[in-house]
Amino acid sequence: MRRQNLAVVLGAVRVHSPLSRADVAGHVGLTRAAVSSLVDELIGRGALTEAPATASGRVGRPGRALAVSESGPAGLGLEIGVTHLGACVVDLRGEPQVWRRVERANAGRPVGQVLAEVAALAAEAEAEASALGLRVEGRVLAVPGVVPNGPGAVVERAPNLGWHGVRLADHWPDADTVPEPENEANLGALAECWSTEPALETFVHVSAETGIGSALVIDGRLFRGARGFAGELGHIPIQPEGVDCPCGSRGCLEQYAGEAAVLREAGLAPLDGTAGPADPVALLAERAAAGHPPTLAALDRAGQALGLALASAVELVDPDGLVLGGAYAELADWLLPAVRAELAARVTVRPWAPEALRPSALGRRGPLLGAALTTVRRIMADPTRLPAG
Repeated sequence: MRRQNLAVVLGAVRVHSPLSRADVAGHVGLTRAAVSSLVDELIGRGALTEAPATASGRVGRPGRALAVSESGPAGLGLEIGVTHLGACVVDLRGEPQVWRRVERANAGRPVGQVLAEVAALAAEAEAEASALGLRVEGRVLAVPGVVPNGPGAVVERAPNLGWHGVRLADHWPDADTVPEPENEANLGALAECWSTEPALETFVHVSAETGIGSALVIDGRLFRGARGFAGELGHIPIQPEGVDCPCGSRGCLEQYAGEAAVLREAGLAPLDGTAGPADPVALLAERAAAGHPPTLAALDRAGQALGLALASAVELVDPDGLVLGGAYAELADWLLPAVRAELAARVTVRPWAPEALRPSALGRRGPLLGAALTTVRRIMADPTRLPAG
């Protein structure tokens, strides 16, 4: 019961601050004495701060404003993308205080080398956070792959990296700081759920980088499936006799609406086997904004393919909305018309409003932010995770 009450008090201050102890008691329905004890514990754990007493103009003892701590406990988010590494530190208010991203071509590189580099980036981010008075309480790593349910920091497969059955502890240089892996699409969806207003309760989040990922949030909770494999929208076949896919199937959505497919259709993919553009998404957006006909046609075809897959998701799940994240958010101006047209034509057994499909304001920042926020949300739900002062 005390653990739950600590979470209730901390949540009230986070949403309504600044509040005095008396104000908190009014919000949460506990006695002032009980609230005072809970507040003292939260201050001791570093979750709350209390300003010096100030006169309010009201009769009685001057109030002291409570606020969620800007220093102290924090969450570290890490990301391994096909073309980059990232790290960020978020304080208990949900505000990023450290943000780092470095470009790296990670596909096909040795697992140990990639993890050593992201571990070094994590150490740099933690050092910067420490200088700001922040203390990392948890580490979560976003990966473009499948992370099964259950204990153990294992990435079952990440085909765009060339990973299969990777156990992080076998390669991480410091056994005390091994992060918890999670699928990047899942984390992007959770960041959307936690960071945007008004929050959707039940929605499908679809995002793209090199591959296509999706996640389903139901009643504010991530749906992972029986074994953690839910959300493989990129490998739903939209052309049963279509293009071969590296996953072993044919006609998968990724082969029509993935980054490589769009670049190829736009005439922007190298034909000589050399490396492609450093930032393909930025290049596509630049060409589309300039009215480049092949790029516009390629994005329109990708939107049609994406709309076809999402129509099936709508009919199956009945969500409040659909959110385009990652690269799709940055290309939404050119994707949305075709996606909406497909949804309008194919979602026929239930009402569907065009505005229920929208781009994410987080763009490509979603997975890394979601990774860092995972620790923050766990602390908000259970402040006893923090060491007592």
